[in-house]
Amino acid sequence: MRHSLLAVLAIAILVPLSVSARAEGDAAAGKTQFDNVCSLCHSADKGVNKLGPSLFGVYGRKSASLPDYSYSDAVKALTVTWDDATLDKWLTNPRDMASGTKMIFPGVSDAKQRQDIIAYLKTLK
Repeated sequence: MRHSLLAVLAIAILVPLSVSARAEGDAAAGKTQFDNVCSLCHSADKGVNKLGPSLFGVYGRKSASLPDYSYSDAVKALTVTWDDATLDKWLTNPRDMASGTKMIFPGVSDAKQRQDIIAYLKTLK
């Protein structure tokens, strides 16, 4: 009985730690992913829009809130704040989140790569 209680306690302690560690992401790896996947359409520079809006300061920003970018009606209707959860969902498949988005990007299937990209986006302040 004591061993099973210790095992349950160990799991209860370790599971949240592994989830938070996984959610951290590696900003340097995320920059590489951004450069390879996102930078064709998005800039990391403040005020520099390309085909897509600048992603400078995107973390913590309300969706469709840059005044100098013309968002699709689908993205205007989102009304989310870009955080870990919303960015992860968007990066998984933008069309699942905003059907009718102008974004042609199919998504990033690898969870680690998404977390790395999000970690990098957090540095763009």
